[in-house]
Amino acid sequence: MTNFKQQLNEKDLMGTFVKTPHPHIVEVLSMANLPFIILDAEHSPFNRATLDQCILAARAHSLPCLVRVENSSPSTILNALDCGATGVQVPHVCSAEQAKQIVRQCHYGHRGRGYAGSSRAAQYATKAMPKHLADSQAITTVIAQIEDPEGVDNADAIAAVKGIDAIFIGQVDLTVAYGAETVNDEVVRTASFKVIEAAKRAGKPVGMFVATAEQANQWREAGVSFFAVGSEHKMIIDGFRSEQALFNS
Repeated sequence: MTNFKQQLNEKDLMGTFVKTPHPHIVEVLSMANLPFIILDAEHSPFNRATLDQCILAARAHSLPCLVRVENSSPSTILNALDCGATGVQVPHVCSAEQAKQIVRQCHYGHRGRGYAGSSRAAQYATKAMPKHLADSQAITTVIAQIEDPEGVDNADAIAAVKGIDAIFIGQVDLTVAYGAETVNDEVVRTASFKVIEAAKRAGKPVGMFVATAEQANQWREAGVSFFAVGSEHKMIIDGFRSEQALFNS
């Protein structure tokens, strides 16, 4: 499978969130030439079984698959990675200490991720432990999502944490947290630029959710390099609305 962590540092990428907990959606999206998808286990009804099935579908089609986990507990992160996810995107990261703990839980080692050679990630005990340890270290992608004022204030310290591979800006949550009306309000834009600059100083790629590719291109100029554009829900709605408009015109 493609080393997504390496790709993040080499070129700009546009993927999408997946909200439907069914492998057929992932299979269909694999035909769209997307460089990655993010299974949204935070805000969509994924459970352990459906997460497993969707990750399996992604791996079957060599589609890099991140999981936006619902929380940063060790068991939550362990489950996503043992199922074979490319990496995790952890919401509401507010401090460097929290980021360090997340990194520990994503990687094998003392007080870190528990080892099981029987997992899909370890190819069901057919991969030797040294090989699996090395592959996991090289491939597992850890993304810290900053979407709280505290996270913005600590953006430099979070981005500097060794093992945090990228930063993701949650503009919608920032809008709510700052009491703003839209993601375009000045307080949200200022916070976003602060996070972008922190990521640049740390030499880390920075990502963002946007509604359209046009918005993505605007933020690319500011230094954002990977995007989750909409979701399969949005694409279905927009697609049929567009066809209906043409039909009724």
